[in-house]
Formats: sequence, structure tokens, C-alpha cells
Amino acid sequence: MKIFTSAQIHELDKYTIEHEPVKSIDLMERSAKAITEAITEQWTNQTPIVVFAGPGNNGGDALAVARMLAEQAYDVSVYLFNINKNLSADCSVNRQRLLDAKRVKNFNEVNVQFDPPALTERTLVVDGLFGSGLNKPLTGGFASLVKYINQSPSKVVSIDLPSGLMAENNTFNVKANIIHADLTLTLQQKKLAFMFADNQEFIGKLRILDIRLSQEFIQKTDALYTIVEESDVRSLIRPRPDFAHKGTMGNALIIAGSYGMSGAAILSSRACMRSGVGKVTIHTPLRNYDIMQMAVPEAVMQMDPENEYFSEPVETEDFDAIGVGPGLGRREETAIALISQLRRTQCPIVVDADALNILADHRAWMQQLPKNIIMTPHPREFDRLAGNISSGDYERLHKAQIMAEHLQAYIILKGHYTALCLPSGRVIFNSTGNSGMATAGCGDVLTGIITGLLARGYSEGKACVLGMYLHGLAGDLAAREKGKESLIASDIIDYLPKAFMLLDD
Repeated sequence: MKIFTSAQIHELDKYTIEHEPVKSIDLMERSAKAITEAITEQWTNQTPIVVFAGPGNNGGDALAVARMLAEQAYDVSVYLFNINKNLSADCSVNRQRLLDAKRVKNFNEVNVQFDPPALTERTLVVDGLFGSGLNKPLTGGFASLVKYINQSPSKVVSIDLPSGLMAENNTFNVKANIIHADLTLTLQQKKLAFMFADNQEFIGKLRILDIRLSQEFIQKTDALYTIVEESDVRSLIRPRPDFAHKGTMGNALIIAGSYGMSGAAILSSRACMRSGVGKVTIHTPLRNYDIMQMAVPEAVMQMDPENEYFSEPVETEDFDAIGVGPGLGRREETAIALISQLRRTQCPIVVDADALNILADHRAWMQQLPKNIIMTPHPREFDRLAGNISSGDYERLHKAQIMAEHLQAYIILKGHYTALCLPSGRVIFNSTGNSGMATAGCGDVLTGIITGLLARGYSEGKACVLGMYLHGLAGDLAAREKGKESLIASDIIDYLPKAFMLLDD
């Protein structure tokens, strides 16, 4: 699924109107019908409804919804804000249609004075003040209205976007002046703002309503941001040849663990084994030998000369991919060994956890990283890599895009919607995963999965897309049976076989 900018959304509407063809007012009517249906599915006509409509097309949608709800015997009160006496053409038409229908007995057009209605816990507020065209924070009377709505006990349904929330960048927005919706009914496609954790408090439950905008435009229009879907991933799966043997299925190296952190090495190694690779070698300190041998008997042990930490690089000629970082520690000896390892390695590399923290401690080394390296930071690790704390998720993603382009690297910024930043500057968001995966060790599992896929023969880009999708899907399958609260990282490994089977059936 593509994510369009607000400018592209405007062009999509325009293209649909010109090429369907359909009148803009009829397209608005189509949108209003879909919104009305979504509301009536959840709230009966015993629910009193207050509609707040702005002067633009979002307000036009809201007025049409008010008329349709009234036609279904809902008790509807409407407040149309026409402060500058400059309604959009379609908003003006729907104002007149609402008046002509004579179904709404409480219609208020606000020009100067506004006496806010009582909003009770029984009331449903329909927020149609501002949509995707908003490009600056709300101020003045609209900001006061938003605060009034937010302080009320009423449920709120927002049309397209919660009013005050901009479709893309909200870094410098005023959070107090954004509607806190219980349900957001967005039209046709997700907006970029919906993908960020720091906007979730405003969105509530999200539903995407298909209003049949031009598929021709959607297909032919380039988008910087996309969301990976199951159909995309299914096409990536490589068949496993009937005459395959371990020598043809790839040889992966995991450099992980320090004394007291062997669990990270176990998780990444087991995940790697479950990802279809023929052979896994684990390079870890001597003191981890016994526990690793017992925990991952299928793997080959390669012991570092030091007892407690990674101290010297490994020859990688015989390996098809390496994953480095989980539980590695941040000793200076380990840091020197790591940069030497990264410089000499010729096969694909996944860098995670303490390996990222070491690079953050020695940021000058980042200019020496090989092209197409895969980095898998969580937000705090990325901020360390960037050298400063981001003001929000949009800014952090933007920095990750720039870094991926500059380093010609693949950066997987982990989160609810994990974002893969490509060397081209494009971003692919993952659509699987859940909050139960917010637990220690899940990142180690992702490192193992991607390393295994690389060794198996997938390109860096495909391994990243497939790896993050499988990781999230296995987490979703585990959550269904074990619940989110009790989910642990090893559960994801246990459900990897089912995830593969679902994609390969």
C-alpha cells in the first residue's frame, strides 16, 4: 500500500473527478455515505450526535454526514464554523442541502459568537473541522474548541484526520491543540502521520474507508513511502530445492554474546537456524561454550580467545552472511575488533545492539562502513548513532532516510510500524507485529532472522522486507495463543515455522 502526501491526495481527488468522471460534490457524497455507514455500525440512533464542521471540504463531508444521520432518525446538532464567510464550494452546497432537508433541527452557523454545546458521556462528537489540507498548528478559537472537546467525556469520531493533526510532519505542532479521537475514519489510504508512535494518542482506533478513488492514479503514481503487505512478501519467498543440502542452503556467522549476555547469542542463533539457513556458526567468548552448546546444539561453536568478550575479528571467506552485535558489550577491545571485522568482511552484514552502540561511541568509524550494510536500531540506538535526540518520530525517520542514503545502507528503524529506510531514500513500513513484542531479546531475534535469510541467498533489500514481516507475523501468531502480556522473545522463534508456512501455502 502506498502512502501519499497531502499534495498527492489532492491530486488523487482531482484525477478521480476528471477521469471517472464524477462531480466533486458527488465524490463528497460517496465519502459521506461511507463515513455514515461506519458510524451507524457502531452507534445506534439513540446516541445524540454533535457535528463540528469547518469551512473546507472536511467540513463539507461533515455536513453531508449530519444530513444522512438525521435521515436515519439520529438526533443531530450541527455547528458550522464560517468565521471568514468563505466556505469551500462543496461545503457551501452541503450547507444548503442540509438546510433544505429540514431534518436537523439544531443547526448553528458560527460567524462571531460561539456558545459551545454541552457534551456528555452519551454524546458522540463528529469532528469535521480540518482534514489533510491543514499545514499549520491550530490557534485561537479553533484551538480552544479542540481543548473543549478533549476535556469532555464524549466519544469522538474524526473524519480523515483528527483536527489539528497534519498529514505528515507534526514535529513542531502543538499537541494540546489536536483532537483526541476515539475513532478516525480516514479516506482511501493511510497518512504518513498515522505511522508514528507519538501521534497514536490522537488517532484512537483507525479505519480506512474505500471511497473508490482512481486505482489508475494510485498504481501509476510514485510514492516515497509504502506499507508492505502479505502479497508483496509472498512473491519474495524462495523455493527450497528438493535436492538441497546444507552446503547449498547457506553458511551464516553470528558474532554475539559476552559473559553474562549469552542469552542474546542464543536468541539470535536460534532465530537464524529457524530462517532456513543450512549452517550456523557462533563466535562467542570461551565462558559461553557450555551454555551455547546446550542451548543451540545444531550450531557450530567458534570460540573467541578471550574468556568474557569479543576480542579479535573472524575470517569470513567461508560465510555467506554475518550478524554481529547482540550482547556483545562495549569494551574498547571489542570496539577495535568490531571495526576491524566490518572493514574486512566481504559478505552481507547485519549490525545490531551493542555493535550499533559501539559505532555511536566512535561515530567517525561510520564513514568506513561497507556499502549495503544492514543496521537495525531501535529509536534510542538510532538517536545515539545520529549524535542527537530527535524531537519526534517524523524527524527521526527523516534523519534515518538521510543516513541510509549517505552511507548507502539499509536502516531498519524498529517500532510498531518498523520502517526500512533504503539506500535510495525510500521507506517501507512493516504491517505485522504487536505491543507484546516490546520485550527484551526481540531485536536479537530479528538480527538472526535477517542474517539467516541473507545466507540463504536473499538480497539485502528482500532479506530486510521478508525478515521484518516474518518477525512481526511470528509475534502476531504467538500473541494469539499466549497473549501480548506474556509474550517473550523465544516465543517468536517458536512461531517462525508457522509464519513461514502461512506465507508459503
